[in-house]
Amino acid sequence: MGYYSFDFTYILVLIGFVFSLIASGMVKSTFSKYNKYYNSNGKTGAQVAEEILRANGIYDVKIQHISGSLTDNYNPTTNIVSLSDSTFNSSSVAAAGVAAHECGHVIQHHIGYAPIKLRNAIVPVASIGTKASYLFIMLGLIFSSGISQLLLNMGIIAFIAVVAFQVVTLPVELDASNRALRILKKNNILGESEVKMARKVLTAAAMTYVAAVATALLQLLRLIILFGGGRRRSKW
Repeated sequence: MGYYSFDFTYILVLIGFVFSLIASGMVKSTFSKYNKYYNSNGKTGAQVAEEILRANGIYDVKIQHISGSLTDNYNPTTNIVSLSDSTFNSSSVAAAGVAAHECGHVIQHHIGYAPIKLRNAIVPVASIGTKASYLFIMLGLIFSSGISQLLLNMGIIAFIAVVAFQVVTLPVELDASNRALRILKKNNILGESEVKMARKVLTAAAMTYVAAVATALLQLLRLIILFGGGRRRSKW
């Protein structure tokens, strides 16, 4: 009589998924809440970004609108800060916080912030790390035992690059948020109570990066349990 063997490592995947889901829900609900509070200066996200960049002597970075909600980003290759529908023309406290956060990344590049240099150096490897990892593992499960474990180990090593990228990204994002809050207060772009609101928005956003690190670490642990140390498992 056959029986079903439960793979307990799926629990690690479930934990990571739930953590990410909670973090995503938190940032959306927090942004939505403080997007209803308009800042006392009446400045839009685009105007806040412009003011911050000029105050820091940065004139070669373009600010543009991008479609979507919370799709804001800074591209150091093109020197463009892209602000989403929910940020660019909005004068809410939440929009000011998000715009300032992206400018925090601009300042990091401008001053040569070490962690962001490290993250940029990891990007090329991490970008192919996930695909390479699963490719090596699939090959390791197919080939004979002679080369199997070598391929499996290569898959695990490839995924470590993904984990490294997520780990380095976290302090970069936290620093960008801290810079943003200091500038918003120092330049009187937001009042004291408004800065506290912006802090809640950026703290919620930071949880998505914490979740990304946790998820990557849990996935790495699962790969090690399944395929490390000479073990071969077909359920993954």
